[in-house]
Amino acid sequence: MEAIQHRFIKVGDLNLHIAEIGTGQNVVVFLHGFPEIWYSWRHQMIALANAGFRAIAPDFRGYGLSDSSPNASFNLLLTDLLAILDSLAIPKVFLVGKDFGGRPAYLFPILHPERVLGVITLGVPYVPPGPLNFGELLPEGFYILRWQEPGRAEADFGRFDAKTVVRRIYTLFSRSEIPIAQENQEILDLVDSSTPLPPWFTEEDLAAYGALYEKSGFQTALKVPYRSLGEKFNLPSEAKVNVPALLIMGGKDYSRKFPGLEDLTKAGKAKEFVPNQEITFIPEGTHFVQEQFPAQVNELILAFLAKHT
Repeated sequence: MEAIQHRFIKVGDLNLHIAEIGTGQNVVVFLHGFPEIWYSWRHQMIALANAGFRAIAPDFRGYGLSDSSPNASFNLLLTDLLAILDSLAIPKVFLVGKDFGGRPAYLFPILHPERVLGVITLGVPYVPPGPLNFGELLPEGFYILRWQEPGRAEADFGRFDAKTVVRRIYTLFSRSEIPIAQENQEILDLVDSSTPLPPWFTEEDLAAYGALYEKSGFQTALKVPYRSLGEKFNLPSEAKVNVPALLIMGGKDYSRKFPGLEDLTKAGKAKEFVPNQEITFIPEGTHFVQEQFPAQVNELILAFLAKHT
């Protein structure tokens, strides 16, 4: 971990934090999900650097050590990513996205195909942009619906310190069932404070996350992704991700139970949008498969990179 270096890139008025390691000519940029930050890629970054790659993991605006901004959206994440690559004079990259980080990982090569060599996503297939009708398909207590409601999550999270919030969400998202609360129950109350952490997530890891969310808070995290899921993008008609792609899914990832998502993880449907995508499952993997099974995920990533460099 000590070998990972940290610096800030100026993007407009914001200082965006990046972690990086390695000096190889082939560059891999990691895009985190929630409740994650750059640190969630620690195992992959070190493995790729040891294999001769340069690994870079930014904190999105409003996350981790990056500056907060009243303006936050998926479109701005794409703009920030382009600015980071330009600032670092990196002409082409591989992108690795997890959870909501998969959305910019898929959209960036549609918008800037000349800048991307390949895309790897974990836990999320390509979902065509547009309205998501969760309210018609899932109960009112579905966690995304709750966190989209202004003030509801703020009040829920505000009862605890940042470390406790991360602890409860990590525990909750490590299960195989979709988090759904009862009518008079809050999402974080689905986890008892005595519930142990997943065995692959240490108290040291929790402390690292807690410190970074203590700094950033959760305001941006609630806006992006949860309150920006219906955002529109200026994409070409019949947009497809034409670069080589790999989707890694945990067999026990609760998100597989989202209505319609399972179809998008099957080769036939997935190839309508990502024609050059391979799909692989880690049977016992949960939502945090890259932290739970780092050796397996690293092997899959390195094999994909070797095939396409």
